[in-house]
Amino acid sequence: MKKSFIFVSVLALSATLAACQDSTEQTNNDTESEQEHTTDDSSNETESNETGEIAIEGLGHHYHTGDTIELTASTSENVDYDHWHWYTKEPGQTEWEVASGQQSETFSDEAATDGLEIKATLYDDDHNVYAESEVVTIIIDDHHGHDEESRQIYQGYFDDDQVEDRDLSDWEGDWQSVYPYLVNGDLDEVFEHKAEEGSMTAEEYKDYYTTGYETDVERIIIDNGHVTFFENDEEYSGEYEYDGYEILTYEKGNRGVRFVYELAEGDDEMPQYIQFSDHIIFPTPSSHFHLYWGDDKEELFEEVTHWPTYYPSELDADGIVRDQLAH
Repeated sequence: MKKSFIFVSVLALSATLAACQDSTEQTNNDTESEQEHTTDDSSNETESNETGEIAIEGLGHHYHTGDTIELTASTSENVDYDHWHWYTKEPGQTEWEVASGQQSETFSDEAATDGLEIKATLYDDDHNVYAESEVVTIIIDDHHGHDEESRQIYQGYFDDDQVEDRDLSDWEGDWQSVYPYLVNGDLDEVFEHKAEEGSMTAEEYKDYYTTGYETDVERIIIDNGHVTFFENDEEYSGEYEYDGYEILTYEKGNRGVRFVYELAEGDDEMPQYIQFSDHIIFPTPSSHFHLYWGDDKEELFEEVTHWPTYYPSELDADGIVRDQLAH
């Protein structure tokens, strides 16, 4: 009788230990898998015979600190594999690190590191690399900074001695008017957001910005002092030289700076003067700008209701909306 009791007890204890072991193995399964990829893939760029291609969609032109990065990986062919891993590498790092918790075809994380590199890898059923994406780089551009002084400058409160001359290269690039996006309704979300915090309705904000944005110059290219306007399927260009800046005081008491450039030579259709305003008062590459143009410099200084606005041509509607909602 005593021997039987001991035998049964031993069996029960063995069963309990086995159950615990199974549970522990199951709990650690995902962690071990992730660690395995972290160790193998990030250290020596996994040896593989890649047979597919991966494209990453959803990458923004730039992000602001705290924005959500949302990327989606897709394969060139339909496959049943669903074993994904995303890898990241910060500036200065030499090895890739597995992105914890990112084990599907989508990647979602907070924008916190400028220059962060990201790639996606899909594994087959034998844990071999089926395909790996090209590397994408996260660019964080907070434009005017997060410190109090930068915010004050952006709002138009600064001292005269803070203003510095700027070269036309600050606006170098290929730029598109945002007016077509307003007409198409793409910016309605922005006006609704402004109405939630401002003193006008969304429709009133839309009317206000319609007056400000309206223009037939749908695209501008600025390259090494050479400015080209694209208007109604025609293009005109000219060489511009710096002509100083003007500090303007507005009705609300805040101020702005117009950086002025004068036409040196070019097509007859080009204006004698172009004036940039972008809430920046010293040399800094611009992320978007308001542009005033005409043949009378002093008269242009009086214009405060019509300010055609330009963003990088590579931005789509979503990118422009995201940028405007951040301001």
